[in-house]
Amino acid sequence: MDVYKIKGGNRLQGKVRVSGAKNSAVALIPAAILADSPVTIAGLPEISDVMTLQKLVEEIGGNVEIEEGKMTIDPSEIVSMPLPNGNVKKLRASSYMMGALLGKFKHAVIGLPGGCHLGPRPIDQHIKGFEALGAKVTNEHGAIYLRADELRGAKIYLDVVSVGATINIMLAAVTAKGKTVIENAAKEPEIIDVATLLSNMGANIKGAGTNVIRIEGVEKLHGTKHTIIPDRIETGTYMIMAAAIGDGITIDNVIPLHVEAVTAKLREMGVKVEVGEEQIYIPKTEKFEAVDVKTLVYPGFPTDLQQPFCVLSTQAEGSSILTDTIYPARFKQIDELRRMNADGRVEGRSAIITGPTAMQAATVRATDLRAGAALIIAGLIASGETEIQGIEHIERGYSQIIPKLKMLGADINKVEGLKTASISE
Repeated sequence: MDVYKIKGGNRLQGKVRVSGAKNSAVALIPAAILADSPVTIAGLPEISDVMTLQKLVEEIGGNVEIEEGKMTIDPSEIVSMPLPNGNVKKLRASSYMMGALLGKFKHAVIGLPGGCHLGPRPIDQHIKGFEALGAKVTNEHGAIYLRADELRGAKIYLDVVSVGATINIMLAAVTAKGKTVIENAAKEPEIIDVATLLSNMGANIKGAGTNVIRIEGVEKLHGTKHTIIPDRIETGTYMIMAAAIGDGITIDNVIPLHVEAVTAKLREMGVKVEVGEEQIYIPKTEKFEAVDVKTLVYPGFPTDLQQPFCVLSTQAEGSSILTDTIYPARFKQIDELRRMNADGRVEGRSAIITGPTAMQAATVRATDLRAGAALIIAGLIASGETEIQGIEHIERGYSQIIPKLKMLGADINKVEGLKTASISE
């Protein structure tokens, strides 16, 4: 078993550079297969989710080359082969292959997607959109079959705001005949990033980043070059880490607008946040005030940062209430933090954290990607050596996290093939 070992207590200082956005990357790669010539994407993060999607594209005949941080996808030889299981099961974003293959070939067979276990994450809104465009969608033997004689534009109202459904419908609609209108669309920056790539490929998309997206179908899309946006969740993670254990940290390659909700909450806690054009600087913070947090769709406080923020709340004076309205079951980190002496409990869709607490090292397990980030921050704060198991979740979404943290002064190492005892309940 591979684990991270962290000797806590070292104050961190220096500069860290944010990588390309994971949640963009996993949609940009499927989007690229809609083209009829090569697409180059620069700035992709070095994470396992990107490598998994590369393998999926290669499975269906795509030619993928990676050089100097750029991925070039040549989709000219791609065929609509079934992707029932295997790599599809490794990440949630494999669902984007549905929209991309449906848009390109008018049929697809994709296994049910995997990814982190955060509670129910149905794809009913994706299917609603595909059916509105004219596809017949069936679940056969654990795989989704999508078939259409042709795709026609439609007016689609999403019953819930869904990033995945918004992007998937965009992918299928860009080559559909006529006009598609997506109402109650998600507004996340990653949607704008995907729309920018598709537009540069020849798509006709208006309104990305608002709650109404209008798409006029085109006959074909061509190759292009695109640079991915910085990862706002990685940015927020390092902001929280800098507040918790930093002696002055500069976070570089950021879009401050994308993390305004995090900035506001940190300032409410008593953290100074100095914002530049593409940098954020957080000096040492001596004392934290407890705050309440409620996760909301963008531009609200992101659900992906609820778990790391729980750790910072252990260092605050008083009780903080963190409510997750997006994934109410996303509190598996609380049990792990309690192993490290945190005073926290879950009530319904909220976690109640009381501090300040002197965190202590323990052997803990990352149950999902952002819980893993939370445990890294906890390990950096805690006295003693913390062992984190389940690090495959962390490596799905944080590019080069070990060398980045080492450059800031963290004592963290990856130990491969370690024989470890299971963690008792």
